[in-house]
Amino acid sequence: MADFLGSIWWMIVSLGVLVTFHEFGHFWVARRCGVKVLRFSVGFGRPLWTRRDRHGTEFVVAMLPLGGYVRMLDEREGNVHPAERAHAFNNKPVLQRIAIVAAGPIANIILCLALLWAMFIIGRADYSPTLGPVQGMAASANLHPGDRLTAVDDRPVQSWAEASIALTLAAMDRRDARLDVLGADGDDHRATLPLSQLPKGFAEQRVPELAGLSWSFLQRQAIVAAITPGSPADGVLMAGDRILAVDGQNVDSAEQVEPLIAALGRRGGPGMVEVQRDGDRLALELTPRQDASAPGGWRVGVAMSAGALPPQDVRIQYGPLAAVPAALREAGQMTGNTLGVMRRMVTGDASLKTLSGPIGIARAANDSAKRGLDWFLFFLATLSLGLAILNFLPIPILDGGHLLYYLIELVKGSPLSDRVMIAGQYVGLALLAGLMGLAFYNDILGQLPR
Repeated sequence: MADFLGSIWWMIVSLGVLVTFHEFGHFWVARRCGVKVLRFSVGFGRPLWTRRDRHGTEFVVAMLPLGGYVRMLDEREGNVHPAERAHAFNNKPVLQRIAIVAAGPIANIILCLALLWAMFIIGRADYSPTLGPVQGMAASANLHPGDRLTAVDDRPVQSWAEASIALTLAAMDRRDARLDVLGADGDDHRATLPLSQLPKGFAEQRVPELAGLSWSFLQRQAIVAAITPGSPADGVLMAGDRILAVDGQNVDSAEQVEPLIAALGRRGGPGMVEVQRDGDRLALELTPRQDASAPGGWRVGVAMSAGALPPQDVRIQYGPLAAVPAALREAGQMTGNTLGVMRRMVTGDASLKTLSGPIGIARAANDSAKRGLDWFLFFLATLSLGLAILNFLPIPILDGGHLLYYLIELVKGSPLSDRVMIAGQYVGLALLAGLMGLAFYNDILGQLPR
């Protein structure tokens, strides 16, 4: 329940900030172009708070906080007194109308840069792209536990998240990824991860895992949480034991225990399990019991501790001046990634399952807020940039659709007919409804048990 309420709250906060900045962009430029603004509303529906300034603009906070709008004086939306016609939006030169419409998405871009700058000043804590156990194509690419990725396809990476995104984009394009690697021994080398060999229809959210990669910070220590009474481990192992080796094979994480137990069972006979207990290293004899319901078909009767994540080992931080180009670089990479994924969805190289709606946004907002101010600022910056890119798409109803109309008017020398614009609005409404429906579907599908 707390997570649900937190998700709703942080979504309202996030959308409130982004919508306010977006609409303020329209409002600020409209005022400077001499357009009379009738209403500036954050949210839709019944007003909860209103105020009117000396220019006659009504400022409103409404009940439904999932958007907002700026209503300007416009002869197409109602009668305009002859004395005020010069202040109507539709009577302004086309370049001014373009500036007013473009100001909303541009305000979101400016906000994105400001948020990234603030995030870099504070410093974003994360985990390094250091590898845990590897298998499959990662092992064949000469990657080893303890290796640290420093670049993917010549793009520097400082965190596991950056590395995962770069690997996912390469997999979507069905191409191999070139890796710069700092080995656990301190030597640099290059490796090629053959992501082009991933099967068709692979799960895009699991690219590192499918490539045989794991991240060291996700590897839980193999600590025994509980013993099943009457099991082979009963009376041999104890809760709190840290398993160090099974049958001579070193154990680096809890995930390795079950496969090693299964291998010991298939070998037959007892084997030695080495554990650390109260600072001492002990070698204890253990014989797995066959059990068809157990992973691998063999069981010893231990439950492993869930364990907590280790402290974050990377902090990406800059001074006030250095944070400016860092924010620009980050925004540029985010823009390239977003446009790249959109292009791949259109061409079919990326799944439409990556689209997320209000439920996904709410959960992401809550998760980022719980991780700290640095990650919440990053989430807001990402969402603000996404809102700007969405609004620049040439879809009628969105700002990009209006910009398309005005650019055609600029070239044509006269406005498009009302009939064409109305038809475009219907097409845009259908496209937007389809996107929203798909996003809602993905959100609901993501909540169902697997």
